Amino acid sequence: MVVTRFAPSPTGRLHVGNIRTALHNWLWARRHGGRFVLRLDDTDRERSDEAFVHAIRADLGWLGLAPDEEHRQSARFAAYEAALERLAAAGRAYPAYETAQELELKRKVQLGRGLPPVYDRAALQLTPEERSRLEADGRRPHWRFRLDHDAPIVWDDLVRGRQQLDPALLSDPVIRRADGSWLYMLPSAVDDIDMGVTHVVRGEDHVTNTGLQLQMFAALGAPAPAFAHEALLTGSEGKLSKRLGSTGVEEMRAEGIEPEAIVAKLARLGTSLPVEPFADRAPLIESFDFATFGRAPARFDMEELAALNARIVHQLPFDRVAARLPDGMTAADWDAIRPNLRNVAEAADWWDILHGHVERPAEPEDRAFLAEAAGAAEEIAWDADAWRALTAAIKARTGRSGKALFLPLRRALTGRDSGPEMAALLPLIGRDEALRRLRAAAGAPS
Repeated sequence: MVVTRFAPSPTGRLHVGNIRTALHNWLWARRHGGRFVLRLDDTDRERSDEAFVHAIRADLGWLGLAPDEEHRQSARFAAYEAALERLAAAGRAYPAYETAQELELKRKVQLGRGLPPVYDRAALQLTPEERSRLEADGRRPHWRFRLDHDAPIVWDDLVRGRQQLDPALLSDPVIRRADGSWLYMLPSAVDDIDMGVTHVVRGEDHVTNTGLQLQMFAALGAPAPAFAHEALLTGSEGKLSKRLGSTGVEEMRAEGIEPEAIVAKLARLGTSLPVEPFADRAPLIESFDFATFGRAPARFDMEELAALNARIVHQLPFDRVAARLPDGMTAADWDAIRPNLRNVAEAADWWDILHGHVERPAEPEDRAFLAEAAGAAEEIAWDADAWRALTAAIKARTGRSGKALFLPLRRALTGRDSGPEMAALLPLIGRDEALRRLRAAAGAPS
């Protein structure tokens, strides 16, 4: 069974890049009838906040990306301890005693000599007596994973193709700090093993991490999952943006963006497939394939998202939005106005136009015309074809046609120069209110 995971740290709200990663993991799992796991990487106790845990769950729920199971790293410390003990016993993990200042000095010396700043493994040369002396002096060790330098690290990435890293050019990664807290690398690998994760989908900034973790999987005697490293998102200005990094569900909801629009946009952003206004996710699930992903950075633009959102709103049926519409708004009202909405919240403006009090005095040259229109409106049959009957009667009375006929009528009846088809609006406005608005615009008593 395909098992994917989304592993955010609850140290902040989800942003666009996080959401895209979660979505792609969800889509891959759904396409293959698998499981989508939420793993909260909350090992950093100082920065993790329970409020962000609730926010992450709420955001995923609103996006329709509910996980099939949830785990927290803070509940799994015993598993990480056991893995570290196994690695240490096998000679693949070792304690190191340098301070942060000492390590920084080493790096500066290496860079000054034109050498890569790779850890020199000095800790491996310490004798048991030297270690005991350091600890007696108050030094607490951090722990490193010992890389195997005998062969290159090679894997076939689902997006980037064949990848190769030279482990001799990489520092043995720190897996546990001197204060006992865990870094990302080992707990993540242990969790992927224990949770049966088959595919790891994440950004290309994790490529080196993947090389290191592949050796961890092997050292722990477990098969590695498949990896897909996606190109990172850029903003509309063509580079990584602080604003993009802070744009999240809360901000997009405030701007009236539908979850369907976010999903439709991010599902195909960076692929060879067109971004289309799918209100139903089935086509997105069916077509999701890492073979369609490109290597170039993917450009995310809020204006494009807003335009896509409008196209999706135009498709939404009444029962999907009824709870967010003004009290009393009917399916007929919604069907009439939705082709002109950018977001669902704008329906409230049209509710006032349909059933509220519209006052827009006509231009002087149109007042007599609108008085004739009011007279014609009294004589026609008010049925589903009222607009056609009204405009035909007015044209016969006044000789007006085209814009000179339609624009003054629209202004008088809706207070606006543009909007939904008047044929749909006029029956909803109703005979009595239409007569009142026409007479008021003409300056006649209603």
